[in-house]
Amino acid sequence: MHKQVAALKDGTVVDHLNAGMALKALAALGLQPEHAALLGINLVSRKMGRKDILKLEGRELSPPEIARLAMFGPQATVSLIRDYDVVSKVQVELPETISALLKCPNPKCITNHERIESRFDVEARKPLRARCRYCERRIYEDEFVLR
Repeated sequence: MHKQVAALKDGTVVDHLNAGMALKALAALGLQPEHAALLGINLVSRKMGRKDILKLEGRELSPPEIARLAMFGPQATVSLIRDYDVVSKVQVELPETISALLKCPNPKCITNHERIESRFDVEARKPLRARCRYCERRIYEDEFVLR
């Protein structure tokens, strides 16, 4: 059975996030109280098998925010909606380095004790895997913890 979600008048739709990543993506964006959000979690997708989706009412994402979403869904698309019409649609691009967004899970890592911005080098895209530039700890997408 195909279920539909209400149309968005103005805002942003983030589609094709990896299944289980919508809440982390929403946290990374820092939703403000005046904005409503609709989350679709673990939805059926022909392209991915399972996916998450975010609909952000009254909010247009900036290019740095769009780039930040790539770690939650390297195949994600971001559509800008105005008056119920898609006015632009972009594919996110996963950077080679993820900076200042993730916390290293290694308790001995210098980034957890000094004022040093965390940096993770992306080693693989599917499944998403990154390595801490300082302690060389590898982490996978299900281990991502936001700073």
